[in-house]
Amino acid sequence: QLQLVESGGGLVQPGGSLRLSCAASGATLDYYAIGWFRQAPGKEREGVSCISSSGGTTHYADSVKDRFTISKDNAKKTVYLQMNSLEPEDTAVYYCATNWRCISKFIPSEYAYWGQGTQVTVSS
Repeated sequence: QLQLVESGGGLVQPGGSLRLSCAASGATLDYYAIGWFRQAPGKEREGVSCISSSGGTTHYADSVKDRFTISKDNAKKTVYLQMNSLEPEDTAVYYCATNWRCISKFIPSEYAYWGQGTQVTVSS
């Protein structure tokens, strides 16, 4: 069974950078689109970015556009989220999840397999 494990979270100052990884085991990612979501305390889970199975299509939430970059290495079965110019508002638990498509509207119920999440805290 496919399992996803996120890593790379931590504490960073405003303006700093982090790179999150989403590593898969139990199956290849070749046929899966991957999405990144985040959830801050007291808030609903929101879509951040997604990438298609081939890596040819990506989408970003307006709040992270031009700051975050998603990429996919099918050979390594890993998806990355490079986060630059981080802001306190980016503080949340970040999750990766699988889907059969990557579209601009992030619908959590479409995503089947989820990781356990990694905490990102942006604070001075």
